[in-house]
Amino acid sequence: MPHAIWKGAISFGLVHVPVSLYPASSESGVDFDWLDKRSMDPVGYKRVNKRTGHEIDKANIVKGVKHGDGEYVVLSDDEIKAAYPKTTQTIEIETFVQASEIPFVHLERPYYLEPLGKGEKVYALLREAMLEAGVIGIARVVMHTKEHLAALIPSGPALMLNTLRWAGEIRSAEDLKLPAAGKKAANLKEAELKMARQLIADMTEAWDPQKYADKFTDAVMKLVDKRAAAGQTETVEPLETADAPASGSNVVDLTELLKKSLGGRKGSSPAASKSVTTPASKVASTAAKRAAAPSRKSAARKPAARKRA
Repeated sequence: MPHAIWKGAISFGLVHVPVSLYPASSESGVDFDWLDKRSMDPVGYKRVNKRTGHEIDKANIVKGVKHGDGEYVVLSDDEIKAAYPKTTQTIEIETFVQASEIPFVHLERPYYLEPLGKGEKVYALLREAMLEAGVIGIARVVMHTKEHLAALIPSGPALMLNTLRWAGEIRSAEDLKLPAAGKKAANLKEAELKMARQLIADMTEAWDPQKYADKFTDAVMKLVDKRAAAGQTETVEPLETADAPASGSNVVDLTELLKKSLGGRKGSSPAASKSVTTPASKVASTAAKRAAAPSRKSAARKPAARKRA
């Protein structure tokens, strides 16, 4: 199992479920590295001043956002954090939706969530309540200094987090020359549709991911193994770094927090609503109500500059 890349908590009403986040996918392509053919040394990326060509220290690098022609606004890390003061260690559930409502084009990358400390019970409660309601949670989470929209999905014994693309990141298909929607508009004959339906029916079967593999990678790796067996290899000295873990969170009285979450939704005054301290306070009571009363896919690459061809 890989190392946890993030530790924090799921914000569910007034309840916090402490969790660790693990990658649920990995890249399966051939991992080509850049090498200097003269010495077989790794070819790496350097922080280089594009005007002078000189390498510069990390301490002298600042973040700038382009604003206008040739102008930049420089921001410090503290200013960036202050601009968006919400915690970076919370998966903030905002609402629940039917899974079928999210188009595939919005799905990005999956992660596993593992409960921490004494969070197993509330983790299981949230998972089972979502399964019975047939919904998934829509949440916000900050990872690697970037805010992501995400879907919280119950899957067997696990809760999974699948990052989603923002609506503004999805390109429109309006400029593409696509056939008109509808069989009449597309001038399709019933006999043609009947044969197409029959062909689809003949090819339809249960989904089995184990039946599919990356044939290109297999072919390249067979060639690599053949060359290695023939002694056609070169020695390259590796360069390595290590990642630092993040901090965790605690869980408190589940029953009491669920009661308070429900109470905040049922006729509470505006002043009472403001007393909620979780980032998801606007929608938290809806999440807690569903849970309390249900009916039953590499920015941390090695500096050796692993470059994909």
